[in-house]
Amino acid sequence: MLFFWLNQGALDLHWGVLILVALLVSALYLDALLGEPRRFHPLVGFGRWATAVEALFNRAGGVPGYILGFLALIIVLIPIAAVVIGMQAVTSLSLVSGCIFQLLILYLCIGWQSLQEHVEEVWRALATNELVQAREALARIVSRNTRVLDEDEVAQASIESTLENSSDALFATLFWFVIAGAEGAVLHRWVNTLDAMWGYRNERFFYFGWAAAKLDDAMAWIPSRIAALCFVAAAGEHRQSAMGCWKAQAKHCASPNGGVVMTAGAGALNRRLSARAFYDGAWQQKPAMGCGAMASIKDIPRAITLVRKALLIFMACTVVIALAVHYATGVL
Repeated sequence: MLFFWLNQGALDLHWGVLILVALLVSALYLDALLGEPRRFHPLVGFGRWATAVEALFNRAGGVPGYILGFLALIIVLIPIAAVVIGMQAVTSLSLVSGCIFQLLILYLCIGWQSLQEHVEEVWRALATNELVQAREALARIVSRNTRVLDEDEVAQASIESTLENSSDALFATLFWFVIAGAEGAVLHRWVNTLDAMWGYRNERFFYFGWAAAKLDDAMAWIPSRIAALCFVAAAGEHRQSAMGCWKAQAKHCASPNGGVVMTAGAGALNRRLSARAFYDGAWQQKPAMGCGAMASIKDIPRAITLVRKALLIFMACTVVIALAVHYATGVL
């Protein structure tokens, strides 16, 4: 675990779990209180840097495209060295300054409050029968064409986004922070951002974005399954349905990680998600996700509540595992 490369032995290890939990809770509180910075968000700057690198390197297909995409991935991630150097410099000053640095980095990496705000905007528009406005709000958080979706399809897509993106913006970020501190959280968020920018299976990014997409899949593999397990644990009377949907349906989904959290989450809600989506000018059938009745507008708040319950379970398990590792090995 990360506790604590900060002090390099200056702190009694018995304080490790307490500080870890304090940082996680404080970062979540800051995210809930402040949301994402409206100006000068580091991910915006990273996105511009990635766009500039892509413009220089995305110039070939086939094997050369794979190679150029891999080189571009390495170059774009080089600034992570600045985070490592900054971490070492701040840590050398004091434990307190190191903790503050870790806290601020983790806060900037968490995107749960922003996701909730976007999804709630969709819900409010649907609740007031503003379908056009709901479609526009949904378009800001999904990549599919939303202009042809009806009310229930908009609701279902927003629930899918809540479940899938909570894994990336919340659970995976916290997981990599616990494993590797601020550096791990930043690396995950950057890789996930690259996947969102380059990970499309279209003519422009099919070869170039392959390396970024595969690295994101690798980094999200364990966290997505942890998130799915937390959904199952939070499902209450629908626990068996959640696990059953995960086992039977996730393997048919295009995303090896997104399918896991969406099927488990849909089963936990006892609702079915979108049966089709509109991509590239045509309707495409989607694998079955969930069970019971088709999801509707009333299920959007339920999806948000499910994630919140799953987060509490994740935090409780983190404390228990951290304590177990500490007392079993004397190292945290």
